[in-house]
Amino acid sequence: MEESLHEQIAFGSDDFAENPEPRCPVVLLLDTSSSMGGQPIQQLNRGLVALRDELNADALAAKRVEIAAVTFGPVRVAHDFVGASAYVPPALSASGDTPMGGAILQGLDLLRQRKAVYEVNGIAFYRPWVFLMTDGAPTDRIDEARAMIREGEASKSFSMFAVGIGGAKMDVLAQLSPARPALKMDGLRFRDLFVWLSNSMRSISQSTPGTSVPLDNPTAAGGWASVSS
Repeated sequence: MEESLHEQIAFGSDDFAENPEPRCPVVLLLDTSSSMGGQPIQQLNRGLVALRDELNADALAAKRVEIAAVTFGPVRVAHDFVGASAYVPPALSASGDTPMGGAILQGLDLLRQRKAVYEVNGIAFYRPWVFLMTDGAPTDRIDEARAMIREGEASKSFSMFAVGIGGAKMDVLAQLSPARPALKMDGLRFRDLFVWLSNSMRSISQSTPGTSVPLDNPTAAGGWASVSS
């Protein structure tokens, strides 16, 4: 069984032979609960299209950045990791409650599996980003998710970002982003957020894995976010 699993991982549908570039994985954790209905979910969908377009405007980022998305309301894997060049933004709709804790655990599990695939195939990778966006508060327990985030940040296994939309509970998001401030989006500037995210990924993908890369400050004048006090 172990040999079969190894063969499945090593010789699956990934294009590592044709594209051995180091990978820059990003996990999007997207709130699609009923409170996101109307303009918020529409702007979120448009933002994802902007993310695709911006990444594919850079030939190197298109080869290196990989995106996975987990939605919550309920928890669903919208799509597993896919290279930016083949990324098709999902058409999201709003429904249900806000099982944020479960979504974080699902996203971190996808990331763990993907890193195992990289290692089996000898593919270098940058420190992954986990990017959480929500307009509310969790309707499930977040204790395990919070502990796993703290452990992951401490071991530099990934970088966690938390963004609040509208009436999001920023004190809860602060608990889920221990290494950097939770950000409050200015209105519904999803497109600006995803352009910033794509620019960040492009900068990282042009560096050497393991090196520090300066990023644009999203809270600077004219930025899409502020730090909640």
